[in-house]
Amino acid sequence: MSDVRINLVCCTQTICNEIAQGVTQKSVALTYAMAMKSQLQGDDAPDWPTINQAILERWSFNGLVRVKKRAHDILSGKVQP
Repeated sequence: MSDVRINLVCCTQTICNEIAQGVTQKSVALTYAMAMKSQLQGDDAPDWPTINQAILERWSFNGLVRVKKRAHDILSGKVQP
């Protein structure tokens, strides 16, 4: 089953909807990581300025830093989603 690939589409809308619904930074970080993976694999083109602005408006610059760091850590395997 190693050749099965699952990616997220409509990443920008998905993350912005999560933020609007009040989900946690950890949850947004997981979706952010999936969006990064989807972009790298050519399955979606997230609008990062819009996503980052939504995060900034909800949590501030430090929140954006935390979300990005956790997303990178998820992708690198440092933390479990």
